Amino acid sequence: MTARVLVVDDVATNVKLLEARLNADYFDVLTAESGPEALEICARAQCDIVLLDVMMPGMDGFEVCRRLKSNPLTHHIPVIMITALSGAADRVRGLEAGADDFLTKPVEDIALLTRVRSLVRLKMALDELRIRAVSTRDIGLAGSLAGSLSDPFAASFADPLAEAVIESGVGGRVLVVEDRPDAARRIAAALGHEQSVEIESDAQRALFRAAEGGFDLVMVSLGLDGVDGLRLCSQLRSLDRTRHVPLLLLVEAEDNERLLRGLDLGVNDYLVRPIDRQELLARVRTQVRKRRYASRLRDNVQHSLELAISDALTGLHNRHYLGSHLGAVIEQATARGKPVSLLLIDIDHFKSVNDTWGHDAGDDVLREFALRLKRCIRGIDLACRYGGEEFVVVMPETDLAAAEAVAERIRRQIAAEPFAIHKGTRHLDVTISIGIAARQGSSDGADAILKRADEALYRAKRGGRNRVEADAA
Repeated sequence: MTARVLVVDDVATNVKLLEARLNADYFDVLTAESGPEALEICARAQCDIVLLDVMMPGMDGFEVCRRLKSNPLTHHIPVIMITALSGAADRVRGLEAGADDFLTKPVEDIALLTRVRSLVRLKMALDELRIRAVSTRDIGLAGSLAGSLSDPFAASFADPLAEAVIESGVGGRVLVVEDRPDAARRIAAALGHEQSVEIESDAQRALFRAAEGGFDLVMVSLGLDGVDGLRLCSQLRSLDRTRHVPLLLLVEAEDNERLLRGLDLGVNDYLVRPIDRQELLARVRTQVRKRRYASRLRDNVQHSLELAISDALTGLHNRHYLGSHLGAVIEQATARGKPVSLLLIDIDHFKSVNDTWGHDAGDDVLREFALRLKRCIRGIDLACRYGGEEFVVVMPETDLAAAEAVAERIRRQIAAEPFAIHKGTRHLDVTISIGIAARQGSSDGADAILKRADEALYRAKRGGRNRVEADAA
């Protein structure tokens, strides 16, 4: 693994020592002698991780870290604080500033490289999601979502990077895997006023409970009786449902070798016994914040993908998605020797709706039409907005006769009840014309079927509209 590491220290000897160790492991190293210089480098997105000395003149490491983590543009960059201070109070201060980990001087090579690799790996896993979130925001998609009262995801996608900065990290759901009752009770008591804590003493049951979902953090004791806690961590990392849940190890001071192995496995953080209460609270808040940040990014990407293949007005799939889906359906039907039919639907005299009642009324008609259409077709059928007032329904395993029956049912449902416009203050009678075509042979492709459906639709419109016409071929 390679990455660009920024080493920040005002002592040249310390910088050269860390630079030599990291270069030997093929990391690309940048250096800065002060806090302001480090902030400038990070703002230009020139590093993947920061090794930050605490004791610096002018702006100390705590302040540098605080500024990095309060800026949406640099919040995602991991920070390892390097300090001669070993007290829990100093670690808590660093955690409250947003530090991801700590190394105590003199820094051991194995600890340094293991922690750097671990944090870089976790960062890279989120970088693509973060970039997509930034792209979504920059093209204005987030703003349009935030302004849509009808979109349940609107608030979540206003700006996930900005929300990460103000996230408190409290109110999370935490699973503690610990078989020592006294230790489990102390952890639950310490976290109870900030987090929802559940205790599990059995590793196998813990795996099942974690897989059920909903946890923001799983804490695993390496002192489980007769059970290898790292094995449980490995299993949690291998399951799709728990792969992205943060893991925090509870370790003994002398168990450094197993801790380093845990970090290599993808463990996110750790606490050394005896556990300081304030450090426990701070580390758990940090991991809950990161979990929510990652979840927002993943949700943002998923929703962006849905928007890319969906029509924003009707909620149906769009023409772009139809192109790939129809080809796949035809290919599968050809391989299995099954029929495929296609309906091409046009809302009659739609232009006059817009011209007479306004485009808002036209939008009302399109939305209501989409709802009625979905109620008339099966789950395996695909309804798409083809463009303007035209719609396509792809019907797998459906011959021409069955498709005609469905098309006639849709036509009747649309004509049966007037459409409400202008918030229900007016109603319009709406009718549709439908053209139908079916796959005719193994060489019959999507374009040919669409063309025949379009020709059938033209005949329906020429024949007086509000009617169904099937492919005559």
